Amino acid sequence: MEFLRPASLADALAARAANPGAVPIAGGTDVMVELNFDHRRPESLLDLGRVPELHEHGTDGGRIRLGAAVPYTRIIAELGTQLPGLAMAARTVGSPQIRNRGSVGGNLGAASPAGDSHPALLAAEAEVEIASVRGTRVVAAKDFYVGVKRNVLAPDELITAVLLRPATGPQQFSKIGTRNAMVIAVAAFGLALHPAEQRVGTGVGSAAPTPRRALDAEEFLAAELDWESRRPVTDSVKRRFGDLVAAAASPIDDVRGSAAYRRHALGVMARRTLTWAWTEYCEGSAKCA
Repeated sequence: MEFLRPASLADALAARAANPGAVPIAGGTDVMVELNFDHRRPESLLDLGRVPELHEHGTDGGRIRLGAAVPYTRIIAELGTQLPGLAMAARTVGSPQIRNRGSVGGNLGAASPAGDSHPALLAAEAEVEIASVRGTRVVAAKDFYVGVKRNVLAPDELITAVLLRPATGPQQFSKIGTRNAMVIAVAAFGLALHPAEQRVGTGVGSAAPTPRRALDAEEFLAAELDWESRRPVTDSVKRRFGDLVAAAASPIDDVRGSAAYRRHALGVMARRTLTWAWTEYCEGSAKCA
């Protein structure tokens, strides 16, 4: 197996173009597992660990530009206030060792329906920056996933960054698994409130061939929330929101859970995250008392 180790983004893109069959590796939290179990045996690996541009974050036109290889630990410590939903999701990833190595770019590249960052990215309406020697393009997260562990990347492209606007309202994330830690999600859900636009963002994980938004649930909730007076959300609205989130999924039965259980769990998580987010939004308002 050939091991390619570029020291700059330009070199990485050139290596990618010259070796389209090479498997990119940054933290290695997914790739090394596949190699160790002989599930994948590529001709070459493209190590991105020494590409500094991928390990940085900053601002770009009012948005946060998160380098593809910034580890989860740094997202939690350095961006938790600006990107609370993604930070919540990051805290549920594996163990401390995995969080020190794993990244959002790696999650996107693997494109597993159970990836922990996907629901938060979808709810926040993130965009994915993709580059090659031919140039750079930006794809909305909702359009990035095209099938089970498949994404829109061309053979000569690399994920370079994720673009997200800082949160302007409460964000929440919930995940259920067969135990409390170091577990692949049976189902996961992300929620973001955008009060200035009176909009709602959602993200459903591990309950369909690809991560997806619950668009009908978003429309329903945005119209039902009392954004101005911040009155409490009624139980009937919470139940309907949960039902619409569950209806947006198309889960399967597998060793981690049944399709029926996943739908039920999504409904529960949707109601709970809505309660938490709206309570946070209402803090300081007498209407919510």
